[in-house]
Amino acid sequence: MTDRSGTADYTQIVLERVDKVAIIRMNRPQYRNAQSRILREELDDAFARCQDDDSVSVVVFTGVGDHFSAGHDLGTPEELRDRELRGFPTDARGRLRRMHEFNVANTMRWRDFRKPTIAAVHGYTIFAGWLVASAMDVIVAADDTTFLPEFVQYFSMPWDVNTRKVKEILFEGRFVSAQEAHEIGFVNRVVPRAELEDHVLELAHRFAETDLLRLEMTKEAINAVDDVRGFRSSIETSFLRWSMLSEAERAQVGEDGMTSDATGRPRRPRAQRAFDRLKGRR
Repeated sequence: MTDRSGTADYTQIVLERVDKVAIIRMNRPQYRNAQSRILREELDDAFARCQDDDSVSVVVFTGVGDHFSAGHDLGTPEELRDRELRGFPTDARGRLRRMHEFNVANTMRWRDFRKPTIAAVHGYTIFAGWLVASAMDVIVAADDTTFLPEFVQYFSMPWDVNTRKVKEILFEGRFVSAQEAHEIGFVNRVVPRAELEDHVLELAHRFAETDLLRLEMTKEAINAVDDVRGFRSSIETSFLRWSMLSEAERAQVGEDGMTSDATGRPRRPRAQRAFDRLKGRR
């Protein structure tokens, strides 16, 4: 392994290189890697850089600290400052266009990234954490990973997991352990937490031994099969339904006092109920 240098112009992620492998790390451990607008813009830029760099054959995507990602940023100081400086649209059309770009268009770009990608997940992988991991080609989970999936903007879960299992999990609104995620086909491998990075880097280097053109053509051929089956149109159609749900729930905020995020969606109560179930409370 050679160069392991960081990229200085990012504020919420880190981009490193280990031979032919690039490592993109979400770097907000103090917020459990909550996904702000700035973080996702930096992720998009890092993936674009890796796409254009022919010396990169594989990308590993992970998070700094104890958790992969606790989901969307619902209001950290950095996120609130960014909203104040750049603003957010307040009308329905503007909100939905922003959420499409923020969660669907860029996530689809990462799914379509031409080189192999590996998500190395650990700790809490909640809502948008599940979302971004699902866009990667291979997912390796530490044995301490606790997933909380949801009907999110980029809704690939029915493509990743048996549909009856998807319904059971989402209707109940519960956490999924690393082992269950492996059993239902969302996760490729489960490894001890202490071995996660070494295991993923070893796997990435084995991928990188294959000629880059062959890697790219193989990935594109596999993704094309899902596209022919309707993957892309399914994502867009699901986003339309999510949009309807989002606007309906937003209209209810204030009447029942539920906590909401920047768009007014009452997300935290569902997460709290899942945490209560995880801890054995009703």
